[in-house]
Amino acid sequence: MNLFSNIYKGKKVLLTGHSGFKGSWLALWLNSLGADVLGFSLDFPSNPNHFQLLQPNISSVVGDIRDKELLKKTFSDFKPEIVFHLAAQSLVRHSYSYPLETFEINIIGTANVFEAARNCASVKAIVNVTSDKCYENKEDDIACKEDDRMGGYDPYSASKGCAELIVNSYRSSFFKNKQTGKSWPLLASVRAGNVIGGGDWADDRLIPDVVKAVVSGNKALIRNPHSTRPWQHVLEPLSGYLCLGKLLLEGNEIAADGWNFGPMNNETLKVSEVLNKIKQVWPSIDYIVEENKTAPHEASLLRLDCAKASTHLKWLPVWSMDKAIEKTAGWYKAFYNSGELLTMRDLESYVADAKIKELQWTL
Repeated sequence: MNLFSNIYKGKKVLLTGHSGFKGSWLALWLNSLGADVLGFSLDFPSNPNHFQLLQPNISSVVGDIRDKELLKKTFSDFKPEIVFHLAAQSLVRHSYSYPLETFEINIIGTANVFEAARNCASVKAIVNVTSDKCYENKEDDIACKEDDRMGGYDPYSASKGCAELIVNSYRSSFFKNKQTGKSWPLLASVRAGNVIGGGDWADDRLIPDVVKAVVSGNKALIRNPHSTRPWQHVLEPLSGYLCLGKLLLEGNEIAADGWNFGPMNNETLKVSEVLNKIKQVWPSIDYIVEENKTAPHEASLLRLDCAKASTHLKWLPVWSMDKAIEKTAGWYKAFYNSGELLTMRDLESYVADAKIKELQWTL
């Protein structure tokens, strides 16, 4: 694929969290762009596992981002030019049960990645992935902008808010130091809305939970039918990360900042609306609503303002939320009903649709 001005062809890319849902899609895309990719991640987090099914042509290191020495050795041996840092403890409910683990991975682990990059002369760019939950969410139907206050009610959200502070500290202290004049590597942070797509089998996520239920002949238990989120296909934020990585590799210091990636016009859908749309594609899916008033707090409303990415990166979404849901439900339906793996087909379809829209990264 000749995309992003072909900048990733032959580039040495270190991708943390490559065995996870988003990481596996990004690994495949980078592979198709001709990048030399090394993945760094814990062992496969689910069975089935999307990365194992895809088997992209990349090398892997099984490791924990809390392991400073292994990270240091991996950077030293591979000498990456750009780092996409996706490895994280990414579940809100899990963070209530294991808050210290969540803080260690998402805060100290992130600092370990930056420290390894700081001591590796080959690194020119870092794209650090946090979350839309990094913001102090007042749930007031006002879309969060990049310069809004960081916060976090639950341990997961708080850990992502703290990770953003770590980003700013490393950028100011080491990666853009006025005293030393050093401006490399350029470091950006990215925050995406609720990401869906085929190949996600994580626990406590809406669509994976629904899919697991239907294939086992059960009804999915829906706990927050009125929660409202900016749903988007996984390829949407990944295209944004790749756009941003291109600018960082080109030395564009304006790109070394925080960026939101989500649906245009701050669009959102309720969980109940998403479920109804999934059933239109895969009627076998069934569920029951059982709201738990004593469950740990999860934000019921969250919206992102993505005008900055649209204006300064010329990034725009390709697929509507309806199309994203259709593609996601269709992926799982094909996988379980006929054993088809539609990942590459979906990627090619996404790129083709982006070209029709003449988005800048396709030209």
